[in-house]
Amino acid sequence: MRVYYVYMLRCFDEHCNGVDRHCYRYTRRPLRLVYAEEFSQVVDAIAWEKRLKVWTHKKKRAFADRDWPLLKRLSADA
Repeated sequence: MRVYYVYMLRCFDEHCNGVDRHCYRYTRRPLRLVYAEEFSQVVDAIAWEKRLKVWTHKKKRAFADRDWPLLKRLSADA
């Protein structure tokens, strides 16, 4: 049985904005996994990923931070 994943990464501003172009991590942006979910059906994984991709940055951040009250408010505004 195949397993499919949807995940969300958070990157750190100082590296993504290129504060030090000569540092080792400049081309290896430091990332942190903030969400991951397994799916047994590829169509379910794709559907969830498409749904996440259209969310605003604020809504994605609330989701990643597990700020459920804010996520609920942002969802109601949509």
